Amino acid sequence: MRKFQAIFLKEITTYFVSPIAYVALAVFLALSGFFFVNVLYYTHEASLRILFGNMVITFLFITPLLTMRLFAEEKRIGTTELLFTTPTREVEVVLGKYFASLFIVLLMLMVTLVYPICLMVYGDPDLGPIFSGYLGLLLVTASFLAVGILASSFTKNQIVAALISYCVLLIYWTLSWVSQQVPQNLKPFFNNLSLKVHLSDFLKGIIDTQHIIFYLTVIVFHLILCTAVLDSERWRE
Repeated sequence: MRKFQAIFLKEITTYFVSPIAYVALAVFLALSGFFFVNVLYYTHEASLRILFGNMVITFLFITPLLTMRLFAEEKRIGTTELLFTTPTREVEVVLGKYFASLFIVLLMLMVTLVYPICLMVYGDPDLGPIFSGYLGLLLVTASFLAVGILASSFTKNQIVAALISYCVLLIYWTLSWVSQQVPQNLKPFFNNLSLKVHLSDFLKGIIDTQHIIFYLTVIVFHLILCTAVLDSERWRE
């Protein structure tokens, strides 16, 4: 547990001594603030449903930037070899880095709590869809991070890691559109694998355990693959 904590704190420190966290936070807050004001101005609704839809697209592009260096940079400078010579287990390394990136995302989401507070001050919003929307947004973004950290474990180049992550995430995201072009009997298969489809109920105020299990499965699956990649590299060393 102490090794996990050490890696987690190290990664958090790295985020904040480099411009990555600050740039990502600034871009996210600027875009989400712009969307919030415009949606509120044009719809006059005390709702965050449209804002959540815009925020998840923003995260789709930001999360690869948060994860691209997690293993790629370690490989480039050779510190993964040092990790492999210590008793630290691969799963501790993966979880420490993953939860550090998730912490940055949680920080971004916490700052946006000012939006529902504004709605409560000046209107009478339905808090149910707001809560479920935040839960869905957290789960789908956590899935983005899991894909990103796996992509980072494949290469020494951060740009390549980000591009791999973007490609995989876009595939996951557009599977719902692909389902519209395939035979009827194949549509459920593509829809069930789409990160977008499982988010829609959360934005409507519906919390379905099936969707929660799906996102948790995506997260665990990609983290296990990442651990396996590191384990294979340890043996090659």
